[in-house]
Amino acid sequence: MIDVQLGDIVTIADGKDWPEHLFRVDWIFDDCVGGYSLTGPLEGEYGEPDFDLILKLHSREGVDQ
Repeated sequence: MIDVQLGDIVTIADGKDWPEHLFRVDWIFDDCVGGYSLTGPLEGEYGEPDFDLILKLHSREGVDQ
């Protein structure tokens, strides 16, 4: 599992109803993260993707990836 922190921008894997996209982590729960899609057709939409849908860390505030 990727070490996810509040404010991280992560890449979410594509699924049946959405393409791969960037997602901002605003909440961390036991089994998923909560936040908003930043790109793609779901841009601006709230979601709670499971940890296994996170492909990689795109950026972290104050840290270059």
